[in-house]
Amino acid sequence: MLQIMNVTKSYDKKKNAIENVDLTIEPGDLYGFVGPNGAGKTTLIKCIVGIINYDNGKITLNGKTLLEDSILFKSQIAYIPDHPDLYESLSGRQFIDFIADAYRVSLERRNELTTLYAKEFEMEHALDLSISTYSHGMKQKIALMAALVHEPKLIILDEPFVGLDPKASYILKQLFQKITSEGVMILFSSHVLEVVEKLCTKIAIIKEGHIIADGKTNEVLKDQSLEKTFLELT
Repeated sequence: MLQIMNVTKSYDKKKNAIENVDLTIEPGDLYGFVGPNGAGKTTLIKCIVGIINYDNGKITLNGKTLLEDSILFKSQIAYIPDHPDLYESLSGRQFIDFIADAYRVSLERRNELTTLYAKEFEMEHALDLSISTYSHGMKQKIALMAALVHEPKLIILDEPFVGLDPKASYILKQLFQKITSEGVMILFSSHVLEVVEKLCTKIAIIKEGHIIADGKTNEVLKDQSLEKTFLELT
């Protein structure tokens, strides 16, 4: 379980980018995180994964706090930003191996998962090519494969469908549903409200640094579309 309790972050000590944010994500949750530009989505995500420090509050994952045991905390997480930075001098396979080494994934298991995901994302032909030759969509696929190879308990993604072709987007949606059914937690931000509405079991809406609605998708929407709910609330 991921618990975010009263988390506040300010960049200039004058205005809070996020303020007293509370959010709980449980095993099996597929959580959509939406809000206007500048509402605090990326700030909260960066606080959760430890890229930036927060000023007040507490973040725990399965009982471990980010501040007290950051290595163990981060070992349970995979994070993919909207524009992932990859080592372009490496091949796709080498990059996946690099991440697998960092997380101490056995050679047998990493090869098994790399083969599986390369087939699903139709990347078998490109695994041994230099990442510098990849399109944006191919880079996104390799970032996803590298994130999944260590079988994290929590996956956090910022705009995961940007740059993916329709087939890859469909495969990713199916994969999200499969791994959450096995107890993995997923939190992803997106401006594609239709995808969030149809895919996610829970939704959180943020405005000006405050969570203004969160919970089960059907309870938040109350028989109307996410687009209409979003526009009414924001």
